[in-house]
Amino acid sequence: MDTDLNKLHEMTDSQIPAVTRSVGAREVGGEDARVVTMTQTYPSAQADVWNAITTPDRISRWLAPITGEFTLGGRYQIEGNASGEVLECAEPTRLHVTWEYGGDVSWVTATLSGDDSTTTLEVEHVAHVGDEDWKMFGPSAVGIGWDMMLLGLSLHLASGASLNPEEAAAWSASADGIRFMTRSNDEWQGANIAAGESEADATAAAKRCLDAYMGVEAGPAV
Repeated sequence: MDTDLNKLHEMTDSQIPAVTRSVGAREVGGEDARVVTMTQTYPSAQADVWNAITTPDRISRWLAPITGEFTLGGRYQIEGNASGEVLECAEPTRLHVTWEYGGDVSWVTATLSGDDSTTTLEVEHVAHVGDEDWKMFGPSAVGIGWDMMLLGLSLHLASGASLNPEEAAAWSASADGIRFMTRSNDEWQGANIAAGESEADATAAAKRCLDAYMGVEAGPAV
């Protein structure tokens, strides 16, 4: 099934306020780490959401082609993106994996709570990020990418549609896609300020990050 472009256009604006975003910090392995957290509630059974985020065939329909096995100690590879190891897989409530990209290792945890009709998904991405890199791009560097992934998941859960990579790429470059990334960036800028970053530094970082995503300069990947 190809991308439901009409539904994707409809969700361009509604998806942004459906996600709660926060920025924090903690110590991991004796080093300071940055934390970005996203939470969204879906009108879907917890078992279905769990299946959608842990089954390669389902993940390939809303994110990108993926290989691997989501069992303890298993590994996965997202085509053109991250790979990693499954550190915890407690069906249907918690998935904890490494997120390995570009030689860097970070950690992603998905926590689910709900019932047969409603599910809340919390995604937490923890990474060692140097002060200079954080000041340069802020949380939008990963936040925009995660917002786009959650949009794909929302579309899949709502309609069962699969993302056609070419159509999804065209949408990203469309007015709707640009508006979506801009609004996501604005929300992450606000979360950065709420976490204690100065408004001036958060605004400057957000502008640089959005420019990177828009291709103004070589930018970060999720």
